[in-house]
Amino acid sequence: MGAVQEIDTADLSLWLGDRPFDDWRAQFDRDGYLIFPNVLTSVDLDNVKAALAPYLGKNIKGRNEFEGRESNRVYAMLAKSSVFADLVTHPLALSFVEADLGRDCLLSACLAINLHPGETAQPWHFDDSHFQWPRPRPSLGVSTFWALTDTTDSNGATEILPGSHVWPDDHIDGAIAEEDFSKTGKREGDPGARADAMKVVMPAGSLMIAKGTLWHRGGANVSDEERLLITPQYCPGWTRTLENMSLAVPPDVAKTLPPRAQELLGYSIYPPFMGYVDGRHPKRLFDR
Repeated sequence: MGAVQEIDTADLSLWLGDRPFDDWRAQFDRDGYLIFPNVLTSVDLDNVKAALAPYLGKNIKGRNEFEGRESNRVYAMLAKSSVFADLVTHPLALSFVEADLGRDCLLSACLAINLHPGETAQPWHFDDSHFQWPRPRPSLGVSTFWALTDTTDSNGATEILPGSHVWPDDHIDGAIAEEDFSKTGKREGDPGARADAMKVVMPAGSLMIAKGTLWHRGGANVSDEERLLITPQYCPGWTRTLENMSLAVPPDVAKTLPPRAQELLGYSIYPPFMGYVDGRHPKRLFDR
């Protein structure tokens, strides 16, 4: 994935075409999501999947309905391979992330989700709900979804409710509930089935970018194939991240990553001095 890193972050025409960035951003603000097909090359995909293979090979299944009892999840990804940092810092994704959250944003979470055949539909949720600020409100997060396999109508493509990022609803039918985190709780049928849901069908290598307030869920996998994606998620620099990145990615690993990845992990300062360590910039830890 070295070729991806060499692309000038100021030149997004490869993916945006002739439309100006501000036009794309207006669409993002209106719909709550954007889809860019075929962003990654076949070589990029092979490299990412090869880095993931040892962890998916353990076949550790989800612990509850939200994680998915027929799904594998891989966390703390930047501690496992620097290949994943290329996705986290991809200029196309970061251009929209930084436009919404500011250059001082942080990586809130980064995980791989592999849906096996037989997985059921996930509860509806929005990714910045943990802030518990009443809706409607501006988004406090941006989530990206990198398809490592084709996502199809039958293998569990992410389902979204277009425009729902501006809805006032903190709860909808089939939304996530406390019992969805229980090791024993199990949903019957699909209480979240909706006629207005859109399945995000994408070829492998594609990217979806979504507002943190967009209602979405993982779909049911009724096919005989697995559906694999990686979802880096971002938050403003003044908020707490979902995954504790300073523990998930130890300093001796973080210092080997690209500088922008280090900043997103928290080796950065939110003005005027939020994030210091012992009165100094956190990157000074690398000098010890």
